[in-house]
Amino acid sequence: MHTISEYRDEFIAYLDSMKITKEPRNLYEPITYILGLGGKRLRPVLVLMTAEIFNTDFRKALDAAVAVEVFHNFSLVHDDIMDDAPVRRGKTTVHEKWDINTGILSGDAMLIMAYQLFENYEPNVFRDLAKLFSKTALEVCEGQQYDVDFETRDDVMLPEYLKMIEYKTAVLVAAALKMGAIVAGAPDEAQQQMYNFGLNLGIAFQLQDDYLDVFGDPKTFGKQVGGDIIENKKTYLYLKALNSESEVIAKELEHLYSIHPKEAEAKINAVRSIFEKTKADQATKTAIADYTAKAFEVLDDMDINPENKELLRQFGENLMNRTV
Repeated sequence: MHTISEYRDEFIAYLDSMKITKEPRNLYEPITYILGLGGKRLRPVLVLMTAEIFNTDFRKALDAAVAVEVFHNFSLVHDDIMDDAPVRRGKTTVHEKWDINTGILSGDAMLIMAYQLFENYEPNVFRDLAKLFSKTALEVCEGQQYDVDFETRDDVMLPEYLKMIEYKTAVLVAAALKMGAIVAGAPDEAQQQMYNFGLNLGIAFQLQDDYLDVFGDPKTFGKQVGGDIIENKKTYLYLKALNSESEVIAKELEHLYSIHPKEAEAKINAVRSIFEKTKADQATKTAIADYTAKAFEVLDDMDINPENKELLRQFGENLMNRTV
């Protein structure tokens, strides 16, 4: 087995070798730009790692890993347009650097390119990868729509929110793990265990992202801190705070989430203070730990090498404790 950094380095080298320079330039340059902004490369690393866990040369999974990363970045380009986000990974977003039409069209091209990468596999592997990918891509769209709907709803419940982040974020993490197992020809049961491990880990990952959006360090987070508050997103933090025992605090929070001030800093600070007063921040940390523990329970039941289990466990612990 390789280290996580080694998988990441191999993936980045392979991705760099595939840089697109063809015409029309204004279609492909934004794709090269967004893929070159870095990021954690979480999903492709999971594809490669899982393939090797099941005794297959991880290089065989590189095309599937690139497909997952291309799709993930496609979703970010379109999400940034929908959220009117100015910054992604500390850099100008695609639609701000070019324009909205370019962001839409380049994103569409990325989705198609992701599917094309599966054509490099044998027919049975192609079929299984494409089938999983189609299911996952549609669920990501459903999750994004739930996210948009929640912005204008006042009756969002915690179970609904957890379903939304499962679809919007966790299913792609789960699919990345299962894709590596598919490429390796692992048994169906093992593929599903990998998927379940990734699903719980993905929920923990998104909850951590929500936490960092409010309490993260702007220097390391890579996105605008407080962005979810500006967009009035009903996150786990918000829903926990809203359900606090203080009706006065709940009313204040509802008011803050009904306004769109030109200068958002005061609103962000006020909401952050409410999250701390109601201990919503601590509740979110507990939920992150709980879903990580659920992932590890699935991991414990897997019939794989103990050293490989430990590698996956370390990966999960690093996600739970991340600051970016």
